[in-house]
Amino acid sequence: MQLDAAAPLQYGSIGLRLIRPRDARVLQRELLGNRSWLQPWEATVPGGVPGFDMRVSIRRLLQQYRDGGGYPFVMEYEGEIAGQLNIWGVARGSLGSATIGYWVSERFAGRGITPTAVALATDASFTEYGLHRMEICIRPENHSSLRVVQKLGFRYEGLRRRFIHIDGDWRDHHAFALTREDVPEGVLARWVGGRVPADAATIPPAQAR
Repeated sequence: MQLDAAAPLQYGSIGLRLIRPRDARVLQRELLGNRSWLQPWEATVPGGVPGFDMRVSIRRLLQQYRDGGGYPFVMEYEGEIAGQLNIWGVARGSLGSATIGYWVSERFAGRGITPTAVALATDASFTEYGLHRMEICIRPENHSSLRVVQKLGFRYEGLRRRFIHIDGDWRDHHAFALTREDVPEGVLARWVGGRVPADAATIPPAQAR
């Protein structure tokens, strides 16, 4: 089942829209200009050669979208591309689950773009795209991303050892998730309204770093 994600999602100055082939030049420029900022958190392929072609990446993302396996977005701030957010690994049927991944350019950091975009995407997944559970997996060292799940009240679900190949090696990740029942009012409304549980994303001391 493929549900339409063509309608942009917007809250104030922050928006999400489906990625387009003509975004390739801007996105590639942002990625190249943010190497030191983004490289520690970028997925890599064991034994693969570093490098990317954003045009090829966008074609693959849009094919996954057409096949029902993902929802690839660009994040915008005041109409300017600020980064990417991908809903990937969509599983339908009895699981109804997916995972969110994202990156934002350093020059846009600290403006609330990522938590707002994650909230918009999760709400749309629950209300428009027919999903039941959303997961975010974060390296223990990625304190900026950990703040995102803390702000939005994603529930901590455990440590996944050597889970994803990142920056040249297999890295541990903390897993966080929300289900539709966790946020009947919506992720964005709960956050904006100041009703996020204070301890939802708390990592037990034995698994913290």
